[in-house]
Amino acid sequence: MADAEGAEQIVNLHLDEVTGEKVSKSELKKRQKQRLQEEKKRDKAAAAPSKPKTEKVMSAEDEESLLTPNQYYEIRCRKIQQLRQSKAPNPYPHKFKVTTDLREFLKQYDSIKTGEHLKDVEVRLGGRIYTKRASGPKLVFYDIRAEGVKVQVMCQAQEAAGEVPFEQQHEHLRRGDIIGIIGYPGRTAPRNRPEGELSIFAKEVILLTPCLHQIPSEHYGFKDQEQRYRQRYLDLIMNDQSRNVFLTRSKMITYIRRYFDEKDFVEVETPMMNAIAGGATAKPFVTHHNDLDMNLFMRVAPELYLKMLIVGGLERVYELGRQFRNEGIDLTHNPEFTTCEFYMAYADVYDIMDITEDLVSGLVKHVTGSYQTNFYTQTGEEYRVNWEKPWKRIDMIDALEKACGEKFPPGEDLHTTATNDFLKRMLKKMNVECTPPQTNARMLDKLVGEFIEETCINPTFITGHPQMMSPLAKYHRDRPGLCERFEAFVCKKEIVNAYTELNDPFDQRLRFEEQARQKDQGDDEAQMIDENFCTSLEFGLPPTGGWGMGIDRLVMFLTNHYSIKEVLAFPFMKDEVNQGKGKKPAAEVVGIKPEVEEGIRESTSTAPKSMVVDHELYSAQVEHVRHP
Repeated sequence: MADAEGAEQIVNLHLDEVTGEKVSKSELKKRQKQRLQEEKKRDKAAAAPSKPKTEKVMSAEDEESLLTPNQYYEIRCRKIQQLRQSKAPNPYPHKFKVTTDLREFLKQYDSIKTGEHLKDVEVRLGGRIYTKRASGPKLVFYDIRAEGVKVQVMCQAQEAAGEVPFEQQHEHLRRGDIIGIIGYPGRTAPRNRPEGELSIFAKEVILLTPCLHQIPSEHYGFKDQEQRYRQRYLDLIMNDQSRNVFLTRSKMITYIRRYFDEKDFVEVETPMMNAIAGGATAKPFVTHHNDLDMNLFMRVAPELYLKMLIVGGLERVYELGRQFRNEGIDLTHNPEFTTCEFYMAYADVYDIMDITEDLVSGLVKHVTGSYQTNFYTQTGEEYRVNWEKPWKRIDMIDALEKACGEKFPPGEDLHTTATNDFLKRMLKKMNVECTPPQTNARMLDKLVGEFIEETCINPTFITGHPQMMSPLAKYHRDRPGLCERFEAFVCKKEIVNAYTELNDPFDQRLRFEEQARQKDQGDDEAQMIDENFCTSLEFGLPPTGGWGMGIDRLVMFLTNHYSIKEVLAFPFMKDEVNQGKGKKPAAEVVGIKPEVEEGIRESTSTAPKSMVVDHELYSAQVEHVRHP
């Protein structure tokens, strides 16, 4: 019976020709119906026109980011030239009224709540674009920086005002451009986070000055050290740390000026060019005065002039200014640098020590908020410096005797030939090298640098200098052969040099003659005899204390930079090989030709595109100004 039923089921099965299976009649119909529907779908899809693939449209800014710097520069120059010609808009307007300080804006409106807008408050701000982000054609965001701080600017088409349509206001703007914003304060209300960002909601954005170059991206920044020094303007645009260094420097100089002004000192200015290079032991730069046909020296120090002012009755004087020394360039030396010098009648070296401690420790507290600072050397060694007074004091000769393990000749013999032989023996014994000329002063200085300066991390006074090392300092009142002088060292570097001033014209001339003898021995840094200064001493210089401090080096310590180039706005740099080679100026890119002006004629020299002054016409114009 069971076999009969199984045979009947097999008879009722039907062959599925597609799969080769035998299935029931209902299953076969179901499969055939499904296959028919799928075939109709394929036929319909095949008959329909093919849809083009939609590719993401790149913004103009994204496309420009793929260009090389030179390509970007040339394209940007041409676009700005078109604006210069059409004046729609003028890319270099004369004036934009700024009424908002961004630093104050951020403080004043920081309490605005998310989604709150103060539409009745007008904001007029100028700043530089750092980022630009578009969310469709009707919404643009900018990050703007001014006065060292940043704010977001939100631009919406429905808020746009002014004569220029919204799209035209923004289509020409790029990163680096300087723009003017007119709008109101508010805080955004984003959907993806609870708190919005304080922003300026712009009604009008005006191009004030375009940037023709690509500026580095915020992600990669501008970190090439040499290029940062050569292009300090771009360094300041991109790096807040560099900006803060120069703000700190300005703050320090302001403090120093105020300190002396409050003590009844008079700030003065003395000549930068001199017939005699005096005032310091250093090699000078030489320049030439054409009209007088004479060589002049760029000043190495203002000391002699300042003391002549003391002779004249200005009893407290100081000068902040540049000095020029034709010496080596390294991490702590630049050919031109800034110093502060002051001279105070009726003071001596001990008074000056007290003033130094008071001034510098107060300066550090004012600038950093503490007496303790950290300084990292080039090798990464950390110095923790305590600037609080009183400072440590070290006697030079005593310290050298301890370091060398031998008794040094008495002070009155330190200038002799016998001492010269002794110092050569000490150099050999202590394995210290001193390049020629091996004068007594130079060899002593090398020993001091090796065994005393290296111990001075916290501010330290080194005292008891030999007279032959200090041609302008007064002899020590108790120790023959020495003088009343000190040098202040921090982190193994000198920051201050001071002494009781030599006011004896007889002694001064002898000291100058000793310096002249050292110069004859080959010491280019030795001083020359300044007859005018010697004559001034004959009129009477009161007992005086004098002082000089290197501003750049102190800025280095307080901003934690081991290179002097970091604290100079424009440090001296070697000529750059192939500088500007292959790069056309903006005017040449867009075909602008120079206009001929009065007093200028085209050069007949072989130098390309050069212009020279018509000296005869220029001289006639100058003479007319002098004698109209």
